[in-house]
Amino acid sequence: MSHTIYKPVATRLQRSELAVPGSNPTMIEKAAQSGADFVFLDLEDAVAPPEKEQARRNVIQALNDIDWVAAGKTVSVRINGLDTHYMYRDMVDVVEQAGQFVDTILVPKVGVPSDLYLVEALLNQIEMAKRFERQIGLEALIETALGMANVEAIAQASPRLEAMHFGVADYAAYNRARTTNIGGLNPHYPGDQWHSALSRMTVACRAYGLRPIDGPFGDFNDPEGYLDAANRAAALGIEGKWAIHPSQIELANEVFSPPEVEVTRAKRILVALEEAEAAGRGAADLDGKMIDAASARMAQNVIDMNNAIAAGQ
Repeated sequence: MSHTIYKPVATRLQRSELAVPGSNPTMIEKAAQSGADFVFLDLEDAVAPPEKEQARRNVIQALNDIDWVAAGKTVSVRINGLDTHYMYRDMVDVVEQAGQFVDTILVPKVGVPSDLYLVEALLNQIEMAKRFERQIGLEALIETALGMANVEAIAQASPRLEAMHFGVADYAAYNRARTTNIGGLNPHYPGDQWHSALSRMTVACRAYGLRPIDGPFGDFNDPEGYLDAANRAAALGIEGKWAIHPSQIELANEVFSPPEVEVTRAKRILVALEEAEAAGRGAADLDGKMIDAASARMAQNVIDMNNAIAAGQ
């Protein structure tokens, strides 16, 4: 183990993340009653330009009027991109008027570390001016070629940064990938064309203590396709996935929750290794398979996630 260790910056349950357009108050109200762990109120791509200002007002009202804590939700706001004239008003209006109810700000199309520096600087000033008692976190959406090229540096950009998300649709567009299927597989590619990007982002997250989250799967009439994509992400170490439709929430919660049989085996691994250590052995045999200290770390991850789900955190 290296002497340099980056501890997890924050622990939040984020198996399912429901994307909700800020332009639709009815959907926002329903989101609070959904089974999603995490809700992000969207001011960016899901909102047409003529609706941007009204969407911002809707989000501010919803943050103030809905008891998101009582609903068991972590709530985030996706602001508009730094290259637009909507972004600064998103930050100033939303955070000044409702920042005490915002858990994180989701920053789209992050390309370089200084993109997060700008958002952090605004947060610092507003929080000081408003005397907020808690700090708002940041999440970075990695969805451009530039962002992926700089993903390791972005992961170290701010002590507020908690998670990075993979935005497959814009990532495909920026790389000119030959697909119009958001998050699905291309039959002409021998495998999963998003594997390398997801893996690289996940490694950057885990190296620097962040949560890796997978983005959208566009065809909400294809639950099997969604499950396949979610299971591929989970296999890499991803903690959760977006739901662009309420029907995808339960699917995400299912995939990113360890099955009972897996939890039971994890507990047995820890017990077996404790017994081996007491007997002066560093490894043990469980069900005909060798287990060692690495097995204990993997088992503890399963148990920690199960405990977080049970606690609703």
